[in-house]
Amino acid sequence: MSKSKVVIVRSEKVLGKSKQIDSFVLSKMLKKGLQTLSGDLDFRDSIRRHYSPQDVLGLKVNCLAGKGASTRPEFALAFANLLKQSGIKEKNIIIWDRSNDELEEVGFPLNYKGDGLRCFGTDTDGIGYSRDLYEHLNVGSLVSNILLNYTNVQVNLPALKDHSLAGISCALKNYYGAINNPNKYHEDGGDPFIADLNALPLIRNQNRLIVCDALTVQFKGGPSYHPSWNEVYGGVLISSDPVALDFIGSQIIDQLRQKKGLPILEKSGLSPKYIFTAADKNHNLGKASSEEIEKIEINI
Repeated sequence: MSKSKVVIVRSEKVLGKSKQIDSFVLSKMLKKGLQTLSGDLDFRDSIRRHYSPQDVLGLKVNCLAGKGASTRPEFALAFANLLKQSGIKEKNIIIWDRSNDELEEVGFPLNYKGDGLRCFGTDTDGIGYSRDLYEHLNVGSLVSNILLNYTNVQVNLPALKDHSLAGISCALKNYYGAINNPNKYHEDGGDPFIADLNALPLIRNQNRLIVCDALTVQFKGGPSYHPSWNEVYGGVLISSDPVALDFIGSQIIDQLRQKKGLPILEKSGLSPKYIFTAADKNHNLGKASSEEIEKIEINI
């Protein structure tokens, strides 16, 4: 049985005292994570395993929480720079989320029609959501036209945080930002809805790689930003398996909670059940057990 790889790269040097990112260290971490995941000696070959110069890539970030608990612009831009170095044209890279206001609030530079790297939300004039309803299992939603008409593959760029309803918010839940009615699917901690949405062929087929911003981790009070429960972790998580990455992400949150004297998610009534649903035979989106996951930890 083949195992799913999840690579964790950490560095004490990536964030300064004021949580400013050292771009050189971050780039080094991303390259090392990609190489370790694929076994290639060159990170560009690692990227080429998932994406080609003919692709138009969507970089799906998560900006709902505002500054502090969202995907950092520096993080997304650092990965976009590696994509360019691998031969993907800048104009074929689109950083996106559901709303321009949320992107701007976090600090992303919007660019819809200009040359070069683009960045915009689904609510941009002329973009919006699909006319047709996309249904799969228990989910029926309109999906972002960025998924449908502007990109053909995705890089999932979530931030790692706990979630007051779902347990955690990371790779799988990030696609709630790609539909028009996410509020409809939080009942029972998002189970089975989060798994059902990710099993939608449009999302399943485009979701090639997950690169998670775990430079800081919101271990309690999420998905909103609460500085007293936000811990510097100095990490990047990389995998091609969104379920395995979320499983490891939930372990990291539990470790931080225990470090702070808090009960783990399960004992707090916040077990992320949807992760295990996503791994079942009906969804088959990835692996959700320690026996089926190869966790590789690297310090730089």
